[in-house]
Amino acid sequence: MNRRDWLQLTLATLPAACRREEPPAAEAEIPWQSLADHWQHAMGGELSFPSPGTLRLQWGESLSAAKWSGPPVKPPFEMELETRRIDGTDFFCGLTFPARASGECLTWVVGGWGGSLVGLSSIDGKDASENETKLHRPFERERWYRLRLKCAADRIEAWIDGERVIDLPTTGRTLSLRPGPIDICAPFGLASWQTTGEFRGLRWRPLPA
Repeated sequence: MNRRDWLQLTLATLPAACRREEPPAAEAEIPWQSLADHWQHAMGGELSFPSPGTLRLQWGESLSAAKWSGPPVKPPFEMELETRRIDGTDFFCGLTFPARASGECLTWVVGGWGGSLVGLSSIDGKDASENETKLHRPFERERWYRLRLKCAADRIEAWIDGERVIDLPTTGRTLSLRPGPIDICAPFGLASWQTTGEFRGLRWRPLPA
């Protein structure tokens, strides 16, 4: 037996764990889907589009809301957008979204309760000002903030300008909307409260189950 034949025989008899194999091909990234169109005015202040891809909810007496009328957004999913407060002192972004496949919805409040509160409404019947997702941070008028939301089967995470601000395990928790007019946004919509808010760069993509 020559050296070449001996080497081939040795490699063939090595345990599989010892062999060097090609790494599996990377799974193709799921493409993003735009959420720029298919918005309908739901209540309150005027809905307008001051520039292509930008949505504005004008100040209203209470809630101003727009509802998505395009193809349904279904969990699990990931979403990104930019938002800013033009005027007013309450939340400029209330993002209502389907939190579970069974239909429960939540609202991610950004800049509420006087202008600084961030949180999810509602967890176990407690709104964003009462549950463990609550935090306060300053928001500058007319500055764009980059939001990212990840809604998985057992966890909801959210980021503002790359900083994770919510990390909530949802197994065994009751998820619902705060009683009141926000339910007009369900299952997916945007809102502001006595505040003019703008939104742009809205997109989403499904996540592996």
